[in-house]
Amino acid sequence: MLALQGAITSALKTISREKQGLEALEKALSSYLSDSFKKAVQTISNAQGHVVITGLGKSGHIGTKIAATLASTGTPAFFVHAAEANHGDLGMISSDDVILALSWSGETMELSGIINHAARFRIPLIAMTSGEHSVLGRKADIVLLLPKVEEACPHGLAPTTSTVMQLAMGDALAVALLERHDFSATDFKIYHPGGSLGANFKYVRDIMHQGDSLPLIIQGAPMTEAVNILVEKHFGCVGVINQKGELIGIVTDGDLARNIHCDLSKFNVDEVMTKDPKIVTPDTLVGAATAFINDHQIGAFFVIEDKKPVGIVHFHDLLRIGAV
Repeated sequence: MLALQGAITSALKTISREKQGLEALEKALSSYLSDSFKKAVQTISNAQGHVVITGLGKSGHIGTKIAATLASTGTPAFFVHAAEANHGDLGMISSDDVILALSWSGETMELSGIINHAARFRIPLIAMTSGEHSVLGRKADIVLLLPKVEEACPHGLAPTTSTVMQLAMGDALAVALLERHDFSATDFKIYHPGGSLGANFKYVRDIMHQGDSLPLIIQGAPMTEAVNILVEKHFGCVGVINQKGELIGIVTDGDLARNIHCDLSKFNVDEVMTKDPKIVTPDTLVGAATAFINDHQIGAFFVIEDKKPVGIVHFHDLLRIGAV
């Protein structure tokens, strides 16, 4: 049985070998792999249909991730299992598509159906393999030839370094295509409406409280009135506005705590408020607003348009939508 310290040694060795694989891939992209990579990006960019990813075993698992990454970054893609393709799923592939086939050896028998289908219907076939002279390597229109490296597995059997390299190459393709298509943060939001990613790409205007729910008070008003609004609205702050409706300050529950020994009934809001409060605009992304609230260590912020408060967002609102 491997001792615990031996486990750390093994882990470091694994990471070191996989790092060597990535370094070899980086060198390949800077040399012999450069032209093929550019052709692959060009071919996918010109496709009218989808990128169809296929593979078997661990290469298949990597293929599903590559398909998901491409689809979520503006390149329509889906995965077809190599074995299932031979039992009807070839019908999912059209002549407008591009096929990206993953096989480390390039000799995966189950890929023969897709290889023949691509040739029959003249569908561009891109191979991601280390087998230059393999069946897949010979039949493909474009070969992303991965450098042969040592697996991290001590027996040289379990796909480890090889799958890391496949994954990295898939990410490289996805990002290159993303940049080529000028895929923006706004576009990213469209494809990620759910989860924390989707939440952070919403706009503040989509989540802010508006109208009568805003905790506002006119300048010169007594502090007792501000306290009542604090208790009633539950935002932990009250915005102070002038006669034009412009935000000129803020009174927070922290201000009350700092003046706890004072008779607040003798003060008006102008004497207690903090001038130049932290504010954002309606078009601020929620992700940026979350960083803003953390950086300034505040519990809420007002949303301003033309110097006037049009909304307010509390930290709990960010928690509620999963942005934090």
